Amino acid sequence: MAMPIWFTTGLLLLLVCIETGTTAEAAGGGGYMKYKDPREPLNTRINDLLSRMTVEEKIGQTQIDRSVASAEVMNKYYIGSVLSGGGSVPAKQASAETWISMVNDFQMGSLTTRLSIPMIYGIDAVHGHNNVYKATIFPHNVGLGASRDPELVKRIGAATALEVRATGIPYVFAPCIAVCRDPRWGRCFESYSEDPKVVQAMTEIIPGLQGDIPPNSRKGVPFVAGNKKVAACAKHYVGDGGTTKGINENNTVIDRHGLLSIHMPGYYNSIIKEYSPFQGFCHLRLAGINAGIDMIMVPYNYT
Repeated sequence: MAMPIWFTTGLLLLLVCIETGTTAEAAGGGGYMKYKDPREPLNTRINDLLSRMTVEEKIGQTQIDRSVASAEVMNKYYIGSVLSGGGSVPAKQASAETWISMVNDFQMGSLTTRLSIPMIYGIDAVHGHNNVYKATIFPHNVGLGASRDPELVKRIGAATALEVRATGIPYVFAPCIAVCRDPRWGRCFESYSEDPKVVQAMTEIIPGLQGDIPPNSRKGVPFVAGNKKVAACAKHYVGDGGTTKGINENNTVIDRHGLLSIHMPGYYNSIIKEYSPFQGFCHLRLAGINAGIDMIMVPYNYT
C-alpha cells in the first residue's frame, strides 16, 4: 500500500497516512477531529488543524539537528522535523536498531503533544545512506553524471531508499541538482554536470527514491510508494552552482534567461517526478520566510 505524505504551503504540517491503521478517534484527547481523519478532503484536514494550532505550535514546525533533539524538546517546542546532516549520528558505528530507537523516541515526543502532529526525520543521503555505518556508498554525483546512465542512477536511488527506511527514516536530502559552473566551487563534486541537460536526465534518481508515480495518482500530492521508499528533496536552491567566483553560498549574478535555462531545468524535472503535479513544498537552510520556504532549518538555535 502506498503511503501518501502531504505538505502544506507556508508551514510544515505533516498529515501522514500511516499504515498502522490509526483512526481519527484514537489518541490526542476525545472527540472527533477532522484533521486526523484520512477520509476527509486534504484541504478540510489542513484547515481544521490550522484552526486548532496556537502561534507557538505553528512556530514550532521547524527543523532542528539530531544532536540537540530529544523527546522532551520535541514535546515542549512542538518541533516539526529533525535532521541528520553530514556526520550527525546517534553513536559511533551505530546499528540500524540504534537509529530506529532514536527516531522513534523523537516521534513519541511529537505524538504526545496536544495535537499529536508527527515529526518527519530527514537525512543527507547523497551518495547512498552515507551517514550510516556499513551502508552501501555509491559514487558521488560528479561520477554518476559522467556515466550518462539515468537508469543506473534510478537503481541507486532505489537501493538508497531501502537502506534509509531500514533505519526508520522516511525523508532524504537528495538529490543535489546544482549545476556547477565554476570549478572553484568546492561542492562541484555534488553536481552531476556543468551541462543542465545531464542534470535533468539524472533526476531519474527521484522515482528510484520515491517510486514511480502511478497514472491514477491523486493530483497535487507527493507520492511515496510504501515502506521501502522515501520522500526525496531536490536541493539546494536554484542557482547554487553558479555563485560568483565559486564561493560557497555566495550570490549568483545572472540574467533571467541564464537562470531559467541553466539552473532551473533540473527543478522542473524534479517537481514532475516528485509531485503529480507540484503544489507546494520547499526545504532550505539559508533562506528567508518571505521567499516562500515551507520548512526552515534552524539546526541548533531553535529556542
